[in-house]
Amino acid sequence: MTWSSPEPKLTVAANSPALPAGWAAKPKWDGFRAQLAVHSDGQVLLLSRQGTDMTSAFPEIREAALVHLPADTGLDGELVVWESDRLAFERLQQRLARRGASATEAARQWPAHYVVFDLLHAGGDLTRWPYQR
Repeated sequence: MTWSSPEPKLTVAANSPALPAGWAAKPKWDGFRAQLAVHSDGQVLLLSRQGTDMTSAFPEIREAALVHLPADTGLDGELVVWESDRLAFERLQQRLARRGASATEAARQWPAHYVVFDLLHAGGDLTRWPYQR
């Protein structure tokens, strides 16, 4: 089955951490917004919010998706790199242009993590479901 990820919902700054009734919030990570898709044919795609394919720059994310996610799954989240006790955005930026053996070596030096905050697709489109569900 072929499907495409929806347009990402972008964050909106708030003046106060207090939320109105019925609202939810997510923390802002210091990383790259990305949608991860595992298609039924085994293809894994890691796309930036502009639709740029970042899959080959992050081979450890691709491999983890193949091992841990069922086919026909779509996620929305944030790519981050931890360095000691902080998020290292500059390491993440350095990873983006790497491919092949260079990407594999960078994954060993500065492994990326994918922080998931939305399940978009699980054998079917979930984006029309109510948030509560």
